[in-house]
Parts: sequence; C-alpha cells; structure tokens
Amino acid sequence: MLVNEKNLTGFKNLSGLKTGITTGTCAAAAAKAATLALCDQAPSAVEITLPLGQVLTIPLLYAKRSSDIGYAAVRKDAGDDPDITDGATIAVEIAWMTEGDISFQAGVGVGIVTKPGLQIPPGEAAINPVPRQMIHQAIRSVTDKPVKVTVSVPNGQDLALKTFNPRLGIQGGISILGTTGIVKPYSRQAILHSLKSALDIAAALGIRFPVLVPGNIGRKAALAHFELAEDQVIDVGNDWGYMLDYANDLHFEAILALGHPGKLAKLPNKEWNTHSSHSSSALPYVMQMATTLLDCKLPTDMPTVDGFFQTLATHQKQQLGNAIASAVEQAILEKLARRLSVGVVLVNMQGGLLGEAGELSLWTQTPLNRIESNFE
Repeated sequence: MLVNEKNLTGFKNLSGLKTGITTGTCAAAAAKAATLALCDQAPSAVEITLPLGQVLTIPLLYAKRSSDIGYAAVRKDAGDDPDITDGATIAVEIAWMTEGDISFQAGVGVGIVTKPGLQIPPGEAAINPVPRQMIHQAIRSVTDKPVKVTVSVPNGQDLALKTFNPRLGIQGGISILGTTGIVKPYSRQAILHSLKSALDIAAALGIRFPVLVPGNIGRKAALAHFELAEDQVIDVGNDWGYMLDYANDLHFEAILALGHPGKLAKLPNKEWNTHSSHSSSALPYVMQMATTLLDCKLPTDMPTVDGFFQTLATHQKQQLGNAIASAVEQAILEKLARRLSVGVVLVNMQGGLLGEAGELSLWTQTPLNRIESNFE
C-alpha cells in the first residue's frame, strides 16, 4: 500500500506490528474512485484525507463505469490486527440523483440498524458517522452533484456472524467503521466500543435491569433460567471493570452478574479484567473459601474451578457457590459505590446453577433452586 506519510499504514509500530486501514477508509477510497469513474476517469489508486489530516494513497481493485453508475472497490488491509474484515472487498456504487446531497444505502453485506441507542438511527445503513464524513469529503473532492452511495461487502453477511452486530440489532451484514481511518494492531478500541454499544442500546430501550455475562455460556444460562429479553443480556467478555463503570453512569436500577466462577471469582480480588493475561487463576481463591466453609477432605490436584466443583456433593456446591456469589456481589457493590442493586448467579460450564446472591426477583425468574439444572 502506498502512503504519503510514514508510520500510518503498512509500516511497523514500536511493537513490530503493521498498521492497516479501516473499512471506513476503504469505503471512502472506493467512493471517490467510483465517482471519478462516473465522471469518465479510471484511476488505479486515489488519495484520501484521514480525519486527523494525514493523506493516504489507496490502491484499487477496480474502478469502472457502466451506463449511469460508477463502480469501484478496495481490499481491506488490517495490517497485523486480528480483524475479521482483513482481506474483505469493500465495494461502492455511485449514481447521480436529481436533488439532495449524498444518500447512503446499504448494499449486500452491509448491515441495517434496527434498534435505538447506536450512533446511527434505526432504518439507516450501518455506516458510522466518521466514515460517512470521509465518504462525503471524498465524493465532494470530485463533484458537487447529488449522488446515491451504495456500500457493499460481498461476504459481509457471513463476517457479521463473527461480530457483535447480531446482538446489537444490526441486521444483514457488517458495519462500516473507523474513527481515525487507521487500524492500530491489537487495539482494544473496537472491542470496547462494541461492548459499550450493547449497554447504550439497553438504556435506549428502557431496560432497567440488565444482565451482564462473560460470553455465550452465561448468555445461554441466563436465557434458560430467567425470562429475559435478548437485549437485556449483555456480553462483558473479560472487561468487567470497564462495563461496570460505564453501566454505573447510565440509568439502570439493578445489575445481575451471571457466569462461571472461574471468571467471576476473580472480582472479589479486585481483578476487573478477567483475561488470563491480566489476572490470576480463580482456583486458589475458590479452594481457600472451600477449605473455610466445608468440613471435609478436599482434593488438591484439580486443575480447574469447574473440575473442583464436580468433586463436591450437591449441598457442598450450593454452600460454596452461594458464598462465592455473595463475595462477588459485595465486590460489585463496592465497585458501583452501592448506587445500584446487584444480583449474582454462578453457573457451571453446562449452564447448571451453582450459587446465588442478592435480590433476584427483579429478573422475573423461573425457579432458581434447581442446582445443576442444565440447558440444552
């Protein structure tokens, strides 16, 4: 990829990783090229000005005209970032309109927003504000005429299944994203933005009692054991501290934390990022609590929290599970400065219930005393 300013894209950062370009930059470049094609030019590359003022020269897969439509496409290069859109084709069609300014349309593989709370209102193409501005600027560098812009990603529907889009109510494909135009390798910005967006949607929908879960196991268990709306269950991943801090600033009344003790048992030790690279194992804490609570000989060679729970009798699981849940509840209450009510439910890897704490009636529960009841 050609660049006019070094250290932007295609170059290695201090960690030795190559930067890339966002889908928004790709769409802006393709939009400019398609507009040029509609004006009887056929560039092989175009210059794009990024939001912070840098200029990139972006190579094209093609730029052509057919009748009254200009077509162009760019291949997404994410550098060394593990981006699921790396290598995807971002295609744009440009057609003249008789009036107006620039109309944005979602083509194949680009999602449609269906829920409130995001940066783009329901019914609109999932092309975020900064990419829209970049596309607008790119087109206006070629023509002042009103045009319709249709952005497509041929395999976008399949790619979207690997993103948060289905849970955020973005249907039919991926989002066109980017705030700086550059992808920084392994940046957490996109992940945190997606996590935050789920809370924004819940707040916009008037949900008062969200359920925070670490991932799919927690989500399935929450929906199996409680009567919940899909948007009420919000994935936190490993970012409990970030999500609790953000939730504390929204107008929720209570939060239910539901998940496996291998993750949640880290919270009483103030380990709010539960990823293994940022936190210690929960097993020593669970073992220590079990030693204090349970009057029996305990195994010492269990490698996992789940394996340890499997060695216990049902009443021991419930006693230990409830104790850990209470400790998690207190940790979250302190994190939230006791501004919200908190409930905690612990489940095993199969979704079976291990323990509980707090007032759970807020979540319209099905019977919760069925320890080790599983979902399919």
